[in-house]
Amino acid sequence: MNALPIRRPLGCLKTILRQTRYHRQIQRTFATETSSSEPPTSTPSTTTSQFRLHKPKTHKPTPFAVYAPPSHPAPTTPKDPMPPFHAASIATLDPTGARTALFSKSRPDRAKVGDVLMVTTHRGEPFAGALMQIRRRGVDTAIQLRGNLMKTGVEMWFKIYSPAVMGIDIIWRRPKRARRARLTYLRKKKHDMGSVDHLVWAWKRERSQLRSSNKGKHLGTVFESS
Repeated sequence: MNALPIRRPLGCLKTILRQTRYHRQIQRTFATETSSSEPPTSTPSTTTSQFRLHKPKTHKPTPFAVYAPPSHPAPTTPKDPMPPFHAASIATLDPTGARTALFSKSRPDRAKVGDVLMVTTHRGEPFAGALMQIRRRGVDTAIQLRGNLMKTGVEMWFKIYSPAVMGIDIIWRRPKRARRARLTYLRKKKHDMGSVDHLVWAWKRERSQLRSSNKGKHLGTVFESS
């Protein structure tokens, strides 16, 4: 009788191949350990084959020329270029320095928060109101006034160096210094000053009297000299 060939499943063959590969790895590791424990021989071919020496990487020369970075321009240029710009703009817009002195912190007769100011523009009628706050930003320095138009509270911002502002006058000075830099509480009903037309009227009357008295004195001196 002819013997039939033995057929093994595919899983068994994979297991046999895996075991064979594992035994080969064990033999290789054992051979390398024994060779490393023995002193190195004089043949350079065996040493290079057993120990792979990694040579240090050398940078290849580039065909482009490399120059040193330029010096930083910070030491020669100012840190903040805005102050000289603001100073030049203020000198152009306010050649007499009257507007700068009106809101300067070093002058005792400056306009303070809480005073009543009147701003005259070239477009319409002057606007009078209480000075709520001063926003100092160089040439963009602005003031906020709160007045009353048609029995309604109105707040307006004016830039003191704007060419549209023709004049700024102090109508009434606050008797006591305000303890705050921003009088936002004037928006409340119990603190609102309301209309300041009576203060403007009194200021205009006093100014007209002063002008008439100065004019009379001038005419008197002219008559006496003639």
